Amino acid sequence: MAADDPATLVARPGFGFGASQALIAENARFLPGGVSSNFRLGMAEGPLVFRRGDGAFLVDADGNRLIDYYCGMGATILGHTPPEVTTAVRAQVEKGILFAGQTEVEFEAARLLCARIPSAERLRFASSGSEAAHAAVRIARAATGRRSVIKFEGHYHGWFDSILWSAAPPLNAAGPADAPVPVPGSAGQDAADAAGLEVIGWNDAAAVEARLARGDVAALLMEPAMCNQGAIAPAPGYLERVREACTKAGTILVFDEVITGFRLHRDGAQALFGVTPDLSIFAKAIANGFPVAAVVGRAELMDLVVTGGVVHGGTYNAQPVTMAALVATQRALTPERHARAGARGQRLQDGLRAALSEAGLTAQVAGFPLMFHVAFGPDEPARNYRDVAAADKAAYVRFARALLRRGVRVLERGAWFVSTEHDDAVIDATLDAVRAAAREVADG
Repeated sequence: MAADDPATLVARPGFGFGASQALIAENARFLPGGVSSNFRLGMAEGPLVFRRGDGAFLVDADGNRLIDYYCGMGATILGHTPPEVTTAVRAQVEKGILFAGQTEVEFEAARLLCARIPSAERLRFASSGSEAAHAAVRIARAATGRRSVIKFEGHYHGWFDSILWSAAPPLNAAGPADAPVPVPGSAGQDAADAAGLEVIGWNDAAAVEARLARGDVAALLMEPAMCNQGAIAPAPGYLERVREACTKAGTILVFDEVITGFRLHRDGAQALFGVTPDLSIFAKAIANGFPVAAVVGRAELMDLVVTGGVVHGGTYNAQPVTMAALVATQRALTPERHARAGARGQRLQDGLRAALSEAGLTAQVAGFPLMFHVAFGPDEPARNYRDVAAADKAAYVRFARALLRRGVRVLERGAWFVSTEHDDAVIDATLDAVRAAAREVADG
């Protein structure tokens, strides 16, 4: 059996990560913490350094070949180095990298997304989900002449000061569940940054209806399924009632599909749930790891960036190489390929649930075939952020580290992302590692 066959991974627990740790320590002289994003700090065994990716695997600086369920924080839905994408990117690089003008591949990308995403009559490209969220709020305020924006506890819409509030607040600072207190996500934020921003609990339709009835809210911004913290489906009828309340109040409904887009359904979670927002934000899996985001929506709203004085710009917006990656990614993500990956993702969830139960561990495995969440401790599935926050995070981190020592890399916050390249052999190897790691955690 080949040394890099997935079935061999669980046979040699005790993977070492000394080379990564040494590189991080050495280069922390130049990069604070040795990283370029705070979300890479605090990962198991310290931030890892990677040399290459291949399908469902990553190879790190120590030569470990790890089954990867980070998937670039959800971006690499086709796995690492998919040939359809890399071929398209190479071809575009040969033609040129940045023109400060439009390209035909940009138009092709826009047509493709507008044809598939229910809310996309028009769109504008950006380079990150944070930028797209900022643009959506600006458009909503311009369209309504209102200032107030509602977001939900546990939902993350980027790291900008105006919106990084209550994404993962400590419960001792968050206030009562029926009247959450906005909690800044970073030092250096000021209360003035949150002027006009209100936070409420998710999955409570009555709370949304009562607040919107005052008629002064410009935008209601939410993940259509709560996937930044947990992987929580909307309660039956919740999105429909929110949609109706926004329409009645003249509030712009914005879906943040940075995570849910192309994972819950290849046309977005809005297609899966049958509820169409006014504006939507897409990123991550849109171009399989290339820096592309989009704000999409109704024509009369999007046209405000031309006719309504709304400024939207960016040197790297619709950069041709990233547009080529987007087109290649979305054409490769056929309904059949998405369905096959989803079936394997569901088998992984079912196997995880069974393995944890057999080890005597109380845990919830919940979510969607290509993105789900594992929480230790709760007896019932979570309905909102406060339920997720009550989980035993320390126990789950021990489980994640036990998996890493057996060659399976998962996010310590409980999220698992599945790509089209996690085939049956990879799923089988993962479940072998899960069973061994679960026994280790159960034995203390």
